[in-house]
Amino acid sequence: MTKRSRSSQRTGTRRARSHRLSPWLGAVLIGCGALIMLCGLALAFVLLPGPLQGRAVSVYVARDMPLRELSEQLANEGLLRQPWLFTLYLEVTGQANTVVSGAHFIKPGVNPRLLAWSLTRSQRRPKVSMTIPEGFDQFRVASRLQSLGICSASDFLAASSSMVLLSELSIDGPSAEGYLFPLTYTLPVDSDPQELIALWVNETRRRLETVSDAHSHGLLRLKEQRGWGEHELLTLASMIEKESNRDDERRTIAGVFFNRLDDLDFRPRRMLQSDPTAYYGCIVTANRYPGCEGNPGHVIAAMLRDSQNPYNTYRHAGLPPGPISNPGAASIAAVMDPEQSDYLFFVAKNGRHVFSRTLSEHEARTHRLE
Repeated sequence: MTKRSRSSQRTGTRRARSHRLSPWLGAVLIGCGALIMLCGLALAFVLLPGPLQGRAVSVYVARDMPLRELSEQLANEGLLRQPWLFTLYLEVTGQANTVVSGAHFIKPGVNPRLLAWSLTRSQRRPKVSMTIPEGFDQFRVASRLQSLGICSASDFLAASSSMVLLSELSIDGPSAEGYLFPLTYTLPVDSDPQELIALWVNETRRRLETVSDAHSHGLLRLKEQRGWGEHELLTLASMIEKESNRDDERRTIAGVFFNRLDDLDFRPRRMLQSDPTAYYGCIVTANRYPGCEGNPGHVIAAMLRDSQNPYNTYRHAGLPPGPISNPGAASIAAVMDPEQSDYLFFVAKNGRHVFSRTLSEHEARTHRLE
């Protein structure tokens, strides 16, 4: 055999082997392509926004709820396109057994990954900054929570008045009003309302202790002298917060309220006569009292005459049933260290207040302001 013949034979052998390998190589390439396509589809499913637009949705997850049933519920709410894929995603990623039962608040357009993080209350879910201004009541706090996607307003208000939760937190009042300390917080979306309330109650008590220490243990003095605890302190502080936002007036207003409680000659006896308390009574009771009918969004004379409203301090002596807002440190400090004076009246004038010792003096000043 010639050298050329041997060379041709080797070439032919290589070609034959090449032909034998090519079907396997093609199959591998097809498989890789299919795998890449599946990965792309899976990634698109996980990251593309959900179909729901325009409104947030409250979803209740029952304990031990089957994943398939949960996914179908989410699809019915407009949060998913392919519920079976979401069920598979939870199982493959190991999140199937970490879904948290209870109420969830889902903003529109979230992708399945963010949806899963919300349902499992993962620490990876988005966080937002929320400020509670001094003097906000629980209803305004609830509205802000909902607008930021942290929780629904109705779920928050239900938690705020839950007697079980209030008992666990040792709150002696009808709600957590007054214990939602004004501050800026960084909070995860879809948060548990009860956990939020517990967070704010702890912050309030920490601030109470700090302010009390700075004012000769003011909380202890109030307990010894008046039998007051944190509930009564926060109630009066919340009233001061609604009466004035000026730090140089809070202690004076606190002194006026204490004078009305203590002065034996003040009439009506021990009536604190604070407009904001009567207005709050209309809000917290959904305007069901006669003086609240036709509520225009501000205090009217009918509210102040209504004796059925338990928050009306023109008709009921002493403190109202509970706080009417969430006071800051300055108003809390004012209750612990009120200004000593003989003032019994005050009236607003040009963004400030004018203080009087007698009713005739007060009425004369009020008349000049009209």
